[in-house]
Amino acid sequence: MAARWIRFHKITRMHIAQSMLIVGRALVLGWLTLHAAFAAESSSYPSKAIKLVVPYPAAGGADSLARPLAQQLSVRLAQSVVVDNRGGAGGNIAMELVTRSPADGHTLMLALTPQLAVNGALYPKLGYDPIHGFTPISLIAEAPYLLLVHPSLQANTVQELMALAAQDKGKLAYASSGSGSGGHMAAELLIHLSGVSMTHVPYKGGGPALSDVLAGHVKVIFAPAVSSMQYIQSGRLKPLAVSGKKRLASLPQVPTMAEAGIAGYDSTVWYALLAPANTPRDIVQRLYAELLQTLKDPSFKSMMAANGIEPLVTTPEELSSHITQEIVKWSKVVKSSGMRAD
Repeated sequence: MAARWIRFHKITRMHIAQSMLIVGRALVLGWLTLHAAFAAESSSYPSKAIKLVVPYPAAGGADSLARPLAQQLSVRLAQSVVVDNRGGAGGNIAMELVTRSPADGHTLMLALTPQLAVNGALYPKLGYDPIHGFTPISLIAEAPYLLLVHPSLQANTVQELMALAAQDKGKLAYASSGSGSGGHMAAELLIHLSGVSMTHVPYKGGGPALSDVLAGHVKVIFAPAVSSMQYIQSGRLKPLAVSGKKRLASLPQVPTMAEAGIAGYDSTVWYALLAPANTPRDIVQRLYAELLQTLKDPSFKSMMAANGIEPLVTTPEELSSHITQEIVKWSKVVKSSGMRAD
């Protein structure tokens, strides 16, 4: 009886060992197959058209940067890069779309400060995680806003505008591309530092907001130079100040907000290129390398300089750290101003 038990025990242990070996081999084979599939996908990347999602409607500041960027990447990647404008909810719709997209490098996101650093504090619930929901690639650029008014408004300086706002006691309205947008934050910072009040009129994107200011329906807006320069040059918009720390080379006569008498004022917007979470590392590195070459291209650099955009390049790791720091900074501004999503 004892001998039978010993033989049975030995056979059972042998079967278990064989089973574990089979399972182990299957797991290794499965991993190798998956790795080979990723390697094949990465080596042939891109294998189809790439979608560059922009969180605002066409004709806004982000779109004005996205289209030249898409053209450059199309040439460098030898594959079409198509801009997909997905405005609405402060960019949340576009961000959610990208988080649900395959992590194969064929869907990219051009995100701005609001989507990555502001919306988390502004909206009670987000359908995406700005830190873990994406694979960071690099910062692309930073740009100031221009404080612009309709020519019919009797204000030629920031101080004259503040006087009108104080006189109207909040009736003077300013347009923005939506709650929590860069233009909205720039205006709220001005209101906070100057002590005057103005009425916020949010739109579903920079294009619609700018159109209503051009038509004179709303008189004031903080807009990117990239989307407003042509209207300044034609006299359809009047620039009062630059929101950053230095003047624009393309508008040397326009003072900064600090020079115009608003001490401590500084508000810019940054642009970042992202992919869905878990995008393969070699695809990220390929995109990063091509982005670096794009930012060195003379025609692209000239376009950025003419529109007051300054190139900003970071590694993926540096971009991740930058997003975390900016979330802390802008969350304090949202809380102190009492802003709410419209």
